[in-house]
Amino acid sequence: MNETAGIKGKPHVVVLGCNFGGLTAARFIKEKSGDAIDVTVIDRKPYLVFVPNIQMEVFADNDPEEKLQMQFYHFLKQDGSTFLQAEVKEIDVDAKSVTITPTERPGAASEKVQYDYLVIALGCKLDYAALPGFAEYGHTVSDTYYGNKLRRYLFGGQYKGGPIAIGTARFQMGTKGRPDWIPNMTSACEGPPLELSLGLSALLEERKWGSAKNITLFTQGEWIAEDAGIPLVKEFLHMAVDQMGMSYVNQTQDIKEITKDGIEFVNGKSVEAELKIVLPNWVAHDFMKQLPIVDEMGFVVTDLYMRNPDHPEILAVGDCAALTAPKLGGIGDQQARIVAQQIAKDMGKLDGEEKEMKLEPVVMCFGDMGHHKAFYIHSDLIYGGKTGVMKMGHKYFMMKVGFKEAYFMMGGKTPGWGIKLTELLGG
Repeated sequence: MNETAGIKGKPHVVVLGCNFGGLTAARFIKEKSGDAIDVTVIDRKPYLVFVPNIQMEVFADNDPEEKLQMQFYHFLKQDGSTFLQAEVKEIDVDAKSVTITPTERPGAASEKVQYDYLVIALGCKLDYAALPGFAEYGHTVSDTYYGNKLRRYLFGGQYKGGPIAIGTARFQMGTKGRPDWIPNMTSACEGPPLELSLGLSALLEERKWGSAKNITLFTQGEWIAEDAGIPLVKEFLHMAVDQMGMSYVNQTQDIKEITKDGIEFVNGKSVEAELKIVLPNWVAHDFMKQLPIVDEMGFVVTDLYMRNPDHPEILAVGDCAALTAPKLGGIGDQQARIVAQQIAKDMGKLDGEEKEMKLEPVVMCFGDMGHHKAFYIHSDLIYGGKTGVMKMGHKYFMMKVGFKEAYFMMGGKTPGWGIKLTELLGG
């Protein structure tokens, strides 16, 4: 195996993954530490997909690949970082090395990359393979492949106007290193089902294919999207179920099987559905599960400064981190800034007047509702806080669209004041 290291004499920071958390972390790490470090970013593909907006493109009958893929190489080059297009195969925490296989063409030989600091931002696997019947009968919007599959189904004449089921499989959450203030969550993130139900209701009405009454929302817990806070969930369900006419099925425990005619649940219940839109369990990558830095489910254990307690040279950002609950881009963004600050602190590059950040998660998201409207949620209720805001309207739709444009223009390096402005305008 070949060995790749950083520039001699400089600490080598290796960032694994270049989606939302990884790209933002890599760029702020380089901004804060500058020439004191050498940064290498590794991802199996040379672009990221702006996943939160896939639904909007699909329901507008647009190919999401055309608008939602962002090439990030020139941003990394501009920063002076190195990019390796490769798949991560193994992490050796004792040897401080990562085994990778280049992905540009099949058949590449494995190599090792040495690190002084390792930032893990590899996200998770979406475990569709564990859902019996999904390949034959399921749909989703978690990437452009599945988005286009659903788009062809809806606009290609396959959908016949029948019942629709939307919901998630059960999320298995670890306990090792988890603070008491983060409760056990039965879903990785249930904002997407809320967004899908409202956006699809609008599409059904616009196309005269049906209405919200076609749709059943389901959840394995008592409350769907409980991470937003029960008061906000009750407000949403009053609108969706009592006013719009959707059906709601809870405490399903998990999905047992997706069939041609509907979905069967572990608790014995079932829902009839022609169209089944499902989000799966989120699981750690297989090679992560046996590492000494992870919890029992394979998610990286960290403190509130996103450093592993036993290996402080290893930091985690985004969905692969055990503290990311729910799995939200906004939480990953905060973690990326914390990681950049921690490395800068070690390099002696932290401004003496700069306050050291630690993780203070908040659920903040925009969800498409169709009709050029969106909902905005800003809540820390799930963590025992007192903020619980949900608003809706055209303004929030423009903010959702605008954030994507700003993210692409700035290469994932959105200014901190942008988040504060969003909270001010939205809250």
